[in-house]
Amino acid sequence: MTNPFDDQDGTFLVVVNDEGQYSLWPAFAAVPDGWTVSLGENTREAALAHVAEQWTDMRPRSLREPAAGTGA
Repeated sequence: MTNPFDDQDGTFLVVVNDEGQYSLWPAFAAVPDGWTVSLGENTREAALAHVAEQWTDMRPRSLREPAAGTGA
């Protein structure tokens, strides 16, 4: 059995959690609780490009916002 996350020919979603952290997710699998779809079913390459474009600050939102003075 191969890891579906490593499938170069697979189709993927990009999901994001409440902390603004992104992940590729196999399109055939249910999106886990706490994650929402940021990019619909697409190629692995397109999904990785979307993550690179959107996730420019690797810090979780709970660390990023207080540092910027915008936290609650």
